Amino acid sequence: MAFYICTACGTQHAESDEPPTQCMICEEERQYIPSRGQTWTTLEALRQNHTNTFREYDKAIIGIGSTPPFAIGQRALLLRTENGNVLWDCIATLDDATVTMIEGLGGVDAIAISHPHFYTTMVEWARTFAARIHLHAADKQWIMRNDPAIELWDGESKTLWAGVTLVRCGGHFEGGAVLHWTAGAGGRGVICSGDILTVATDRKWLSFMRSYPNFIPLSARTVDKIGAALKPFAFETIYGHYFDRVIAKDGKAVLEASVARYVAAVEGKRGYE
Repeated sequence: MAFYICTACGTQHAESDEPPTQCMICEEERQYIPSRGQTWTTLEALRQNHTNTFREYDKAIIGIGSTPPFAIGQRALLLRTENGNVLWDCIATLDDATVTMIEGLGGVDAIAISHPHFYTTMVEWARTFAARIHLHAADKQWIMRNDPAIELWDGESKTLWAGVTLVRCGGHFEGGAVLHWTAGAGGRGVICSGDILTVATDRKWLSFMRSYPNFIPLSARTVDKIGAALKPFAFETIYGHYFDRVIAKDGKAVLEASVARYVAAVEGKRGYE
């Protein structure tokens, strides 16, 4: 028996004698099955040829990503807040060096994940650090490995503790969420966005999609709702889902301008006919 991991999206599935016949997440239009077909690995096998790389953005925010990149290739964030450590989003690779590093920084008190593409081996992380996993209930159908550590939240926001809030934006997934940390960026505020708000390659703009690999855009109405969900929150810095996808300053203004630009483009307004 093994907990098989999809090599295309990195999602760990429930224990089974044989690899699953398909990955439901990759079969759905927001992901894809590679041309090689559906293949599987395990965490034990992954540890043989992948390690993790770390980047300290500041003393309180550390990026963690698999080397070489695995599956979608996102990196997670360890946020060292005043009231506890949060692992934001998740990656499939979890090795001894990563555990030692994180334990030395105080462990993990909570795991929060933006959307199902980044669930990966979340149960392994939760069990290793005795942490709770916070997922939006709207996306519960995409949980491929259930565990008592998973706590579903509903509604438009959830406060993990003072100054750390999960905000439902929707869009890419119905329960798509971002994390707002009031004390981040020297008290000017931080948003950890996954790819619910995608930091563009130029790191000057954000964009929004239903499916990134299959190029399915969101409607103007949906993107307006994303902007509205974050209107009450002040923030300076936005951390996207790759190591280099960070908007360091004026994050709130960038979001507002990006929503306006996106809506103009999909509605064919002046300059985007």
